[in-house]
Amino acid sequence: MKNKYKKVVLAYSGGLDTSVALRWLLENMAEEVIAVTVNLGQNEDLEATKQKALKTGASHCEIIDAKEEFVSEYIRKAIFANCRYEFDYPVSTALARPLIASKVASVAQKYNADALAHGCTGKGNDQVRFELSWYALVPKLAVLAPARIWGELGDRSKAIQYARLHGIDLPVTLEKPFSIDANLWGRSVECGVLEDAWSEAPEEAYALTLAPKDCSAEPVYVEIEFDHGFPIALNGQALTGLALIEKLNALAGREGIGRMDQIENRLVGIKSREIYEAPAAHVLVQAHRELEYLVSPRDLTRFKASIDQKYSELIYDAQWFTPLREALDAFLTETQERVTGTIRLRLEKGKSSVVGRSSPYSLYNEDLASYTERDSFKHQSAEGFIELYGLPIRTYYGK
Repeated sequence: MKNKYKKVVLAYSGGLDTSVALRWLLENMAEEVIAVTVNLGQNEDLEATKQKALKTGASHCEIIDAKEEFVSEYIRKAIFANCRYEFDYPVSTALARPLIASKVASVAQKYNADALAHGCTGKGNDQVRFELSWYALVPKLAVLAPARIWGELGDRSKAIQYARLHGIDLPVTLEKPFSIDANLWGRSVECGVLEDAWSEAPEEAYALTLAPKDCSAEPVYVEIEFDHGFPIALNGQALTGLALIEKLNALAGREGIGRMDQIENRLVGIKSREIYEAPAAHVLVQAHRELEYLVSPRDLTRFKASIDQKYSELIYDAQWFTPLREALDAFLTETQERVTGTIRLRLEKGKSSVVGRSSPYSLYNEDLASYTERDSFKHQSAEGFIELYGLPIRTYYGK
């Protein structure tokens, strides 16, 4: 291509797509490529990732540790909103993209780059998430998307051949061409045999969770303590948010918790089949929602459910850097004022169940709820309540 950019900063994971993108950019569009890898708890050898980027041709590779920020500024808000896109996926990959984009933008400013790049395909969600984030953060920089340009390399087998031709080490093979993204909040897997919606996901697609048949013979109980909507202790041990999530990922993963096999509606208009693993996210969102049920009045509980759904869609649909998200944050933070207490769960062969609830702000009154002699509810009041509540119905059908 005739138009070459002097300095391009690439969001780099070390996987097939970004490795091929790095080499392709140098051959076709960029005089220099600077790679940026953001550590969000993906449990990979990031020094090896850096050396791979340099070997592939990057002039520099910045490794940025953003785990704490991911927990405090992103995961915290996802917990407040009980985030589950289409009632299942805990938005783990989607939630990470605006944070990664912000770090890449900062490096671009540091090196005075004239373009940004990502390795996302032309029919994926992440291309939108990166580019809309950059529109908000560095709107004057050009954005390059090699995977939308390089033609036959869009065929995953051809991309693998290209990588081998250029001596690029790969985490995938033609036999197992999974596309994987992982961070503290979850792991997503697609491609290969998973593209057949009828085929059961093979066990090798999973890495964070055991198959239910391999889990503990007896149930495992966990207690999670929340303060103002955020988890602060696991089984009585006070932990930072980061440490708690890491520990719960391991604990719940051993019990097979957090596996999802989902057909979802992508942002670009197609349906895709995704495999997700999110042990800690699954348990924490379940526990948080249950604590809200215990302490929040009925009208707030019902209304907030619609906000939770909207917030999940907002994250999925690349709307993080928007006034709407900021406004919803204010609402969600206010709703967490009394979300303090402890939830006990039973983990058993891939299933987690809430079995205990406690809070100083509990609205559950055993004397009102009881059907024993302790009952303090005034049953006679129900007759007048029903008569007034049902007056519109009686009036309508009585004519």
